[in-house]
Amino acid sequence: MMKGPLFVLALLVTRELAFEMVEACPIFYEIFGTVALGRRTLLDKSLDQVNATEPEKAAFGKIQDCYNEAGLTSKFLDLLLMGSITFSSDCTTYAGEDLKEVFQGNISQVIPFGR
Repeated sequence: MMKGPLFVLALLVTRELAFEMVEACPIFYEIFGTVALGRRTLLDKSLDQVNATEPEKAAFGKIQDCYNEAGLTSKFLDLLLMGSITFSSDCTTYAGEDLKEVFQGNISQVIPFGR
């Protein structure tokens, strides 16, 4: 039931807004959390951080309405799904490699005598 809206949310946040994964993950989880909480003002404040347009805010609002209609059980099941995806071996390996690259790039700027 919630697979479509979750896919749209992931697509908008990670692809259309053109963030690197390291930058996109925190805002993705923040927006996902505010969608699930069901408070429009919190969602709008989160979307303001990524300069979302009014049509994008309206789309996320519709997703939020679906979450509110689905109830607490559905929200809890989506939380379990997000946890299983986030902590899967594929996701943690990919995120770890991405973080390592970002960290090494920043260290080489601070300490110019790298390898």
